[in-house]
Amino acid sequence: MMTYETVFIMNPVLSEDQIKETVKKFVDHIKANKGTITHEENWGLKKLKYTIQKKKTGFYYLIEFEADGKIINDFEIELKRDERVIRWQTVKLDKFALEYAERRKKKISTNTNEK
Repeated sequence: MMTYETVFIMNPVLSEDQIKETVKKFVDHIKANKGTITHEENWGLKKLKYTIQKKKTGFYYLIEFEADGKIINDFEIELKRDERVIRWQTVKLDKFALEYAERRKKKISTNTNEK
C-alpha cells in the first residue's frame, strides 16, 4: 500500500450538495478498491492561475489516501469522465512528502482548535 494525494478542481457553478456528491463519489471509488482515506481538505472556491474551460475560478479539494498502485489508473479515468471535474493531479507521496503532509495536518488541526 502506497500513500497518494489527489487534488482536483470542480466546476465553480456547482452547488454545495453537488460538491459533496462529487467528493463522495471519488471517496467511495477509493474505498471500493480496498483503499483507505487518511485525510481530506476542502480548500473552497479559489481563483485559477489561467482560464480552464472558460472558467476563472474553481472549487479545490484534496484527498490523501493509501491504496494499491493498480487503482490509480481507474481512479483517474473516473476523474476524467466526470464533467464536474475540470482538472486534477495525483501524486505518490515519498517519505519527505509524508512528513510535510503530517506537519500541514497538525497546523490545520491547531488552527481549527484555536477558533
